[in-house]
Amino acid sequence: MNSVTVSRTIDAPLEAVQESMDRIGPFIKASGFDEVTVEDGMIHIANLVGIMTIELTLELVDDPGATLAYEQREGIFEEMRTTYRLTRVDEGTEVTATTTFELGVPLVGDALDSTVIERQRRSELAAQFDWLAGNR
Repeated sequence: MNSVTVSRTIDAPLEAVQESMDRIGPFIKASGFDEVTVEDGMIHIANLVGIMTIELTLELVDDPGATLAYEQREGIFEEMRTTYRLTRVDEGTEVTATTTFELGVPLVGDALDSTVIERQRRSELAAQFDWLAGNR
């Protein structure tokens, strides 16, 4: 299983960061995805990565230790889960996002390997953190 973790401190109270994250559509769209639809606890995303368009259907799930969590229900991964955790710190709120995934190799082939996914996911999470920093 592959894993990508990104953390950043946002200069805002935890409640303000949580409120921004609760706006699921804009928060997920901040990743830079080309298409985001949120309906009934399901998130559909589409994104051009390299020469491929990746489409995923994600479901919001309960995770007692997370502020937000979702898992892939349909898409290119055998498994994919992302969790976001918020922690109060002196400087504001530390946001930590972790995505774990296992590629569905027969579906993906050589064009898209775990290194490309990890690099792309780091970029997406950084973009979300930029959005959180500007939306408090």
